[in-house]
Amino acid sequence: MTNAKVHPRAKARLNRIAGQIAGIQRMAAADRYCVDILTQIAAVRSALDALGVELLTNHLESCVLGHGSGTEHKRAKPLTQKQLLAEVQNTLSRFLR
Repeated sequence: MTNAKVHPRAKARLNRIAGQIAGIQRMAAADRYCVDILTQIAAVRSALDALGVELLTNHLESCVLGHGSGTEHKRAKPLTQKQLLAEVQNTLSRFLR
């Protein structure tokens, strides 16, 4: 995730999640059994959580720990490490709700 580029693995995960959501829409349109749809929703939530962990890890590595090394995103450059850590704390609090 360095220099504002989304890692190919994250893009692949996003594409899979989009496919899963499209599948849920098709299941609902086909009047599939509720439990089957709920199972797919749980799978999407799990996939989103895994993607969130990957993005957070990359953010910590490139923007917080790598601050000042040129690996950070352009929006992280003007911030201090203390501000970046506060941002991570706020983000985690939203992520874990």
